[in-house]
Amino acid sequence: LVQPVTPELLVSPSSQDGDLGSECPEDRGNWTGRLDFLLSCIGYCVGLGNVWRFPYRAYTNGGGAFLVPYFIMLAICGIPIFFMELSLGQFSSLGPLAVWKISPLFKGVGMGTILIVSLVAIYYNMIIAYVLFYLFASLTSDLPWQHCGNWWNTDLCLDHHVIKAGNITFPVNTTNTVSPSEEYWSRYVLHIQGSSGIGDPGRIRWNLCLCLLLSWTIVYLCILKGVKSSGKVVYFTATFPYLILVMLLIRGVTLEGAWKGIRFYLTPQFDHLLSSKVWIEAALQIFYSLGVGFGGLLTFASYNTFHQNIYRDTFIVTLGNAITSILAGFAIFSVLGYMSQELGVPVNQVAKAGPGLAFVVYPQAMTMLPLSPFWSFLFFFMLLTLGLDSQFAFMETIVTAVTDEFPYYLRPKKASFSAVVCIALFLMGLILTTEGGMYWLVLLDDYSAGFGLMVVVITTCLVVTRVYGIKRFCRDIHMMLGFKPGPYFRACWMVLSPATMMALLVYNIIKYQPSQYGSYRFPAWAEVLGILMGVLSCLMIPVGMVVAILQEEGTLWERIQQAMHPTMDWGPSLEENRTGMYVASLAGSQSPKPLMVHMRKYGGITSYENTAIEVDREIEEEEE
Repeated sequence: LVQPVTPELLVSPSSQDGDLGSECPEDRGNWTGRLDFLLSCIGYCVGLGNVWRFPYRAYTNGGGAFLVPYFIMLAICGIPIFFMELSLGQFSSLGPLAVWKISPLFKGVGMGTILIVSLVAIYYNMIIAYVLFYLFASLTSDLPWQHCGNWWNTDLCLDHHVIKAGNITFPVNTTNTVSPSEEYWSRYVLHIQGSSGIGDPGRIRWNLCLCLLLSWTIVYLCILKGVKSSGKVVYFTATFPYLILVMLLIRGVTLEGAWKGIRFYLTPQFDHLLSSKVWIEAALQIFYSLGVGFGGLLTFASYNTFHQNIYRDTFIVTLGNAITSILAGFAIFSVLGYMSQELGVPVNQVAKAGPGLAFVVYPQAMTMLPLSPFWSFLFFFMLLTLGLDSQFAFMETIVTAVTDEFPYYLRPKKASFSAVVCIALFLMGLILTTEGGMYWLVLLDDYSAGFGLMVVVITTCLVVTRVYGIKRFCRDIHMMLGFKPGPYFRACWMVLSPATMMALLVYNIIKYQPSQYGSYRFPAWAEVLGILMGVLSCLMIPVGMVVAILQEEGTLWERIQQAMHPTMDWGPSLEENRTGMYVASLAGSQSPKPLMVHMRKYGGITSYENTAIEVDREIEEEEE
């Protein structure tokens, strides 16, 4: 058999064994399975907030009526920005820093993102550490927060089991009493009485420190091989919480008094819809719950193949996330209803949000159930799996961003670089394991990702639509998916999303309230520190601009113009996907038209080639 000879012209540089290969950095890698990407996105978006923020937000902002602004905001600034972020990542196959080849002048936005993600990763893992602590504490026959009379309890502690048994003849004054689970959390787990405030952290709590170390170790082992390993772990961590959630839901709904809580959760109060606060809260909930702007979505999409249908995935993930939040609300409020009946107090007195719900109220409700350690273990195991895959995304974002900046040095050493990042963030998180650590956690939670994140997302949105150009962005998506985004997406990208987020930003600044934890008010220096955290991530943008302008040549205006335009190598990372305006703009590119390579490879024209030809024709028409 005679081997068919390929004419020189058609040989793409990738198939020539020359010294070209030595200059190319190591391959980035891709997702290995079909569902890896989808499950990673679901795992990333469905986090602790779905369980402990959404149900409470819904109940305080008009119950069932809250779903109206929630879904409207999902349509205006959830879905479009989600899709935009996925498109940017998949089109360029670059992390959140290197993706700014699209407009080098705004690289500071990427730096701001990394700063925000790092701060969030520090305290998010501390929450996972608390969950681990409670998980181990649940492995007993008798839950430690069930009764008073332990060394950490005070005289104010009042055990509801005692009242229930009716051993007490005199009337009990329950106004200033504390539940045992409350004291267990604040006096035993946090040991917060050892600290007088944020400026006096006290000693390190070694058991918390070990839990933090354990959670960082788990995270490191899961992201050791990048998306190849974390993409497999999410098959468990993204699906298992649903199983537990359904179990908790069935258990909750079958309790007596459950309907009382659910009625509280869902009774629509439509008069709330007239206040701006409700719409803002809905937008904030969408914003944080989808994890837009943290770079996690962009990072995950950058490991996709070029033609993956992210349009479909966008709707699966965003709607799945909303449904999960609503389901979690049933699981939480049915148990709160039962609890309020047991304690004989109205539901609004037991309802809480945030750590207070997860570590005080829900554990207390668990002690009232038969088989309480089992349910407690399940609940905390659900929180663990919910939190972990969001943490993978934060870590993957930081590691990918930096390795894409220095592919030659860091890509081969990705595992050791990940270890360095994990150790550094663990050391920074040590202050959170002290007796006053909760104050620091509240400070980080309130300031790290509020103000700065909004600015980052608004800037990204404006740069893509105004500087890069909405036409060109839509054409890129056409190249990738074979169709152009419709008028709904364009309207949102151009006007609706940035406007909504501007409103959020202004509202955040006007309605600014100093942080507090319980009755403790933060001192002025702590607030300044918090505000600096938020402002620092915004300051990255002008810093990035100065750097970009200094790297160009010519007069100031010429430099700015050059820095605004995409770099030469911006575009799809693989030669064969570079059609239209992206042909032969890669360094070392010799192929006359990737189309020829494609025809040699696949014999005939694929549907995407049709798209490429259409796009080419469009560009030619425009240029005429």
